[in-house]
Amino acid sequence: MTMNTRWQLLCGMAVLVGLSGCASEKTPATADVAVSRQAVAAATSAGAADLAPAEMQSAREKLMRANQALAARDYKTAQDLATEASADAQLAQSKANSAKATAASDELQQNIRLLREELARANATNQQ
Repeated sequence: MTMNTRWQLLCGMAVLVGLSGCASEKTPATADVAVSRQAVAAATSAGAADLAPAEMQSAREKLMRANQALAARDYKTAQDLATEASADAQLAQSKANSAKATAASDELQQNIRLLREELARANATNQQ
């Protein structure tokens, strides 16, 4: 091989390594944005928009910015924003689930109190 051929081969390999590095960055970022999108959808279906609006707004904004970064081929930023959006969506979903559980517990406690009152009245009536 001549020196010129070696140089061309070396440059070609450098370009391939560079391109494969770009491709490997794109794949995780795209996957993270998709996971984030699913997390936001799950939080929305759990009622987080009403029960944890601040967290949902933050998750949606970060997801939107992650999509913009992905479109601009800023894969590192897209990946970071997608991760943050997922965390915000999961927090919103947890808060929504917690609020629902608290409401159900409160309702159950109210029903127990009413049943005890009815039982006390029935016992008072029977003792007379």
